[in-house]
Amino acid sequence: MRTYRLVIACPDRVGIVAKVSNLLATYNGWISEANHHSDNLSGWFFMRHEIRADSLPFDLDGLRTVFAPIAAEFSMDWRVSDSSERKKVVLMASRESHCLADLLHRWHSGELACDITSVISNHDDLRSMVEWHGIPFHHVPVDPQNKQPAFAEVTRLVDEQGADCIVLARYMQILPPELCQRYAHRIINIHHSFLPSFVGAKPYHQAAQRGVKLIGATCHYVTEELDAGPIIEQDVARITHRHNVEDMVRLGKDVEKMVLSRGLRYHLEDRVLVHDNKTVVFN
Repeated sequence: MRTYRLVIACPDRVGIVAKVSNLLATYNGWISEANHHSDNLSGWFFMRHEIRADSLPFDLDGLRTVFAPIAAEFSMDWRVSDSSERKKVVLMASRESHCLADLLHRWHSGELACDITSVISNHDDLRSMVEWHGIPFHHVPVDPQNKQPAFAEVTRLVDEQGADCIVLARYMQILPPELCQRYAHRIINIHHSFLPSFVGAKPYHQAAQRGVKLIGATCHYVTEELDAGPIIEQDVARITHRHNVEDMVRLGKDVEKMVLSRGLRYHLEDRVLVHDNKTVVFN
């Protein structure tokens, strides 16, 4: 069913839900899903509505036009999108294949409603897997002594494809601040959740030596501050003394795949609202 997704964030006050609902009812708008959250700490209000497109007498631009006065009245940060318009996604990876393969499978099977325009990698290892899916593969090596040319090419490719979202599916390079700013809240990353306790190489080995009981993964938006962007999704798996390092790596990869796919799906469905460095996720 085709819907329009209306997403709102604004200072909290009485009458917001009533005003929006009354406007939609005036035009016979059929709300198929409604979500609200009032944040007492920040004093902000968050809303996501899905409205059946066939219930309204106008198109997406018409909805924007009639809604604009309410948005101005309540000082709203807002957007409205059409569920039938698929977002363009660029995937980035290095050598590890588990997250990339999972996303490609979900896209291929129709679980992810998006268009994957290409995969960009600093290594050539995953080319055959990507091209089997009929997706362009761009090998952009990164010179450790001079990374600027590589990321200039990455930016060119992303801009050329009109990407709405970039997903770092275990891309093992730090993005430059300029790219983070250019695509703020549109770059999604995944990493293990041992940080900040176990940093650097072989975190699972470090965790095993400490006898951890939980391992997990964090999906978040990328910012200039490494691994400190707004968190979209997290999950964990329980560990016991019976698990060796290889078991932990295997379980960790499973969690990473699930968390990344859920985080991307929430983003594609306009379910994530960012405020300061936190998110409200209407899942």
